[in-house]
Parts: sequence; C-alpha cells; structure tokens
Amino acid sequence: MDKLRASINGNTGFIFATNTTLDDIREILKKHVRSAAAKSSQLSPVDLSLPSGPTGMDPSQTSFFQALNIGTKIVKGQIELISEFPILKIGDKVSPSAAVLLNKLNIKPFEYGMEVQQVYQDGSVFAAAVLDIKDEVLIQKFLAGIANMAAFSREVGIPTEAGLPHALGNAFRNVAALVADIDVIFKEVEEVKRFLEDPDAYAAANPVAAAPAAAAAATGGAGGAKKEEKKAVEEEEEEEDMDFDLFG
Repeated sequence: MDKLRASINGNTGFIFATNTTLDDIREILKKHVRSAAAKSSQLSPVDLSLPSGPTGMDPSQTSFFQALNIGTKIVKGQIELISEFPILKIGDKVSPSAAVLLNKLNIKPFEYGMEVQQVYQDGSVFAAAVLDIKDEVLIQKFLAGIANMAAFSREVGIPTEAGLPHALGNAFRNVAALVADIDVIFKEVEEVKRFLEDPDAYAAANPVAAAPAAAAAATGGAGGAKKEEKKAVEEEEEEEDMDFDLFG
C-alpha cells in the first residue's frame, strides 16, 4: 500500500474494476466528458480561432474585440469579423479579455472529465501508457534483448542459452573447414564434402541455389571483360600521349 499512497497526488479519483480491461474503462469515461468555459489565467489545452463572419453581437460591444485588436465591421446591425483570428494557443494563459469575449460568444472551448493516469495491479503501480503497448512491440523488444544477451555472452566467453546456438554453429563451421582438407567424413559434413569434391554436379542438382551464383559469376566475367577492355584503351591512350611527348 505504500506504493499506492506515494502515487496519490493532486485531484485524484479511484475506479475499482473487475472483469474488465483498461480500454473498456476509457470508453466509458469518454462518454462522460463535459464542455467547460475558458477562465482567465488558465493554461489553454487547445488551439482556437474565431471564424470570420457575423458574431451575433450588437455594435455596442465592439470594445471586447478592440481589446484584443480584432478587426471588425458592422453589417446589418451586428458585429462581423473581417478575418479569422487565433484567440487561444496551446500552453498559453487565457487573457481576461479573451475569457470575457468567449463567454459573450457562448463558446466553451475546453473539456473536463476523468482520465486514467496510473494502474494499481497485483501490488504494483505503473503508468496507464504501459497497457497501450502492443504485443508486436513487446515481442520485438524481447527479441532485441535476447540478441544483445547472445552477443554479450559470446564476447565474454560465458555460455548462455541464447548464445549456445551461435557458439555451436560457429564450432560446426570450424569443424567443416577442418575436415574439408583431410580424409575424414561423418554424417553432418557429407553434403559439404560432396559440394567441395564436385561443385558443378552440386550446382546441376540444385539449379535454384546455383542460379544466383552463376549470375554473379556472369556479371563478374562481363565486368572483368569491360575492365580489361577499359584498361587496354587506357594503355593505348597512354602510349599515344607518350609518343606525342617524345616526338611532338
């Protein structure tokens, strides 16, 4: 209970819920939001602009607009705004003139209601935003942590359940590289030995796997031919320049 007591600050209420979820609670709270008038010196949580056009106020009340330097005109016996005017900005204090004018226009820009800030469950207190994290994000973070732990265990040489698959894989590659040069064979390296003994036959038996390698080889060959041709052209140009320098 000490954790719960330490989290109670300010204007706080309690919702006791069983057999429900946080999303259900939030949906119910949204149905009980009320409009509120702007008060002087209150920090504005919204941006608000007065639209251009008629205001429904009579000409005797132009002083309220003049206090805020709002351009107006009189049309058909009522005040009209010449252009749209921003009267509230998020984080700014509401001026006394703005509060009075909004009340005169019967505009209630603010809302009030309950909002879930923290959750108390099984003896722990945590922010409600924690429950907004999707399962996909949690899985991604968990896998990233496992990868970091595996890398760290491999670096310091301490075996862990996360690092053992990588250690065994590296060990098998070392063994396969060793037996490739000696007359030793066992079941796990039979396929490796067959590939090393006859790569062409292995490529014929596995055309899908061999296609990228063949394409890379062809590209490399074509690239090599182009390089040789370019090199030959450069050598000819150098010879021509040399002849010109010697005899020109």
